[in-house]
Parts: sequence; structure tokens; C-alpha cells
Amino acid sequence: MNIALDHVTVRFQDRPVLTNVSVTLTENRIGVIGDNGSGKSTFARLLNGLLIPDTGAVLVNGVSTKTDGKEVRRQVGFLFQNPDNQIVMPTVAEDLALGLKPQRLESEDRDQKVAKMLERFGLSHLADRSAHLLSGGEKQLVALAGVMIAEPDIVVCDEPTTLLDQRNAAIVMSVIGSLPCPVITVTHHVEQLAGFDRVLVLADGKVVFDGNPKTALSFYKDSLA
Repeated sequence: MNIALDHVTVRFQDRPVLTNVSVTLTENRIGVIGDNGSGKSTFARLLNGLLIPDTGAVLVNGVSTKTDGKEVRRQVGFLFQNPDNQIVMPTVAEDLALGLKPQRLESEDRDQKVAKMLERFGLSHLADRSAHLLSGGEKQLVALAGVMIAEPDIVVCDEPTTLLDQRNAAIVMSVIGSLPCPVITVTHHVEQLAGFDRVLVLADGKVVFDGNPKTALSFYKDSLA
């Protein structure tokens, strides 16, 4: 993984949300933390081209989000905070199958891939259930399975446990931790990042600390004191 932000600035209605951010992301597990309004969700959306910077550039493995967003989104899967923003088909199996549409598979091959992904995420018993009637934790796992079935090289998770209770949050973070690809996780639950390789701390639209989890978390807690 190599995601490079080069002097990136993002403004909403002339208000700076991120200002002159330059950072290169290469580690397998990276956390991003910060207070509400710090710019962390905007930072996350830059990484797969959901947002384009006003100035500067974002390159994913050398590919610009500005000039080749489709290729970037093929490489970088994105898990939203609210799975209802991500689940669009009536049943769980149909929603996962939607992620395979670009591959133009034969129906038998598609169904096999869906079945394998459901089994991998412990969702086989929910295949024919209405996705929108599931619990919050189940929905988030379905959304994550829908991301992973497209076989992204990198996954970005934007506060994936914010809407979940403690038990379901632990389940979702355990599954995220087991993913085979690099993961960048934005969260305000700082305790979830203890085993990560690197943590960025954002404040007022800037990266104010970048280091190992223990030091980054100490910095963040001290800055709130």
C-alpha cells in the first residue's frame, strides 16, 4: 500500500476543513483519530476519491484520485459509518452480488462467490433475509462483506462502530482486524487502535501527531486535558 497526500487542502463553502496536509501511508494497519470537526472523515473520503482536494493531490499506488477515480475506487474499498448508506439491495445475498456486477460473472460463479463471502463473515444464515431488518452489527458486517467481495487492495473504514453497542463494536473490529489487506480506520474509540502499526492525530484540519499507537494515544489524551 502506498497512499500519498501531497499538500492537500479541502474547503467546504470557503471554510478550510483540511489545510496543507502531506503524509504517506504505507503500513498495514493505520488509525486516524481526532475530535469532532477535526477533519478525519474528510481525510478518509479523500483516500478513495469520494472527495477531491481543492488543492494538492492524492495518489493511491501512483494513481491520482483526480484523474482516475474509477481505478482508485477499484483499489480502495470504503466502509461507511452507517451501513444503511451502503446496503441498497433487498436481501443480504443480493447486496453482496451487486459488488460482483463489474466482473460480469456467470450466475453460478457469482452465487459461489457470494456463498463463500457469507460463510467467511458468518452470515450464511442471513442470505435471504431483508438486509434492512438486521441488527446494527449484522448490517455493518454485511456492508463490510459487500466491500470485500470486490477484492479491494486497501479498505478504509470511517468510524465503523459509532452506531454499535459495545458487543457488536467488538465483533466488527475483530473482523476488520482479520482482513487480509491493509486497513485505514477512522475512529473516536481510541482503545480500538492499540494493536495498530501507526496512528495519526488530526486537529483543526491538520495532522498534529503521527506515530505509534501508544504515543499517539497519550498525545491525544494529553491534548484534551
